[in-house]
Amino acid sequence: MDVLHLDSVPAFTTKDGSEIRELLAYRNSAIRNQSLAEARVPVGGCTMEHYHARTEEIYYITHGTGRMRIEAEERDVRAGDAVAIPPGQKHKLWNTGSEVLRLLCCCAPCYEHQDTFITE
Repeated sequence: MDVLHLDSVPAFTTKDGSEIRELLAYRNSAIRNQSLAEARVPVGGCTMEHYHARTEEIYYITHGTGRMRIEAEERDVRAGDAVAIPPGQKHKLWNTGSEVLRLLCCCAPCYEHQDTFITE
């Protein structure tokens, strides 16, 4: 049984500048076709606009507030919101609040640097 606690997973920076902690993926568990990570965007920070050629993502906001852009559409997001990001869609996330924006990021297939393409 693979059970990992957030505090035991080291943080790393993704190609788009997000600080993430990969909770479950093929790199550290029996999971093979998806990944689950917690991402954090500091107050006043943002990710770099990017897309994934193969990977679809779900962002689930757990703490804070932000502004999400997918292609030309923008929307405010807050704790409790789930965001669907299809493959090939350019996206960017800003922290617009007064606390660290924290979210769970589910990727299928698993997140990989080589499937991340920066567009700004």
